[in-house]
Amino acid sequence: MSNSERYYTPQNSKDAMRQIEMLFNKYKDAPLTQELVDYHQNLVNRLKTDIMQAAKQEGIPARLENLNSMINVMTRWLQIRLSGKPFNGEMSHFKYVNEQAKPTFKRHVHKIKGNGGHRASRH
Repeated sequence: MSNSERYYTPQNSKDAMRQIEMLFNKYKDAPLTQELVDYHQNLVNRLKTDIMQAAKQEGIPARLENLNSMINVMTRWLQIRLSGKPFNGEMSHFKYVNEQAKPTFKRHVHKIKGNGGHRASRH
């Protein structure tokens, strides 16, 4: 297997940021191990170096702002988790979003006589 098949190659800085955001949201609630801390530090380092460089070359101010926001969230995550507290939130659109701030949708299950298909429609 060649390296091009094994590693994800982002098209631009936004693509790379989106990928890191997705990875971060996958491991944010995982138990803290030295391996995870190292992996996290590596991602933050990539944001600060390669991706920062690419974003500056692209010259989009909003992207640099999002990148800095992302770096802040990820460094704060590590501080919170190392102090033994849970991280109640996730990253969405490169910014921290509290889990309580997200809308929750209530689903009212309506059963009408019979047991086929729990959500029966009343026509």
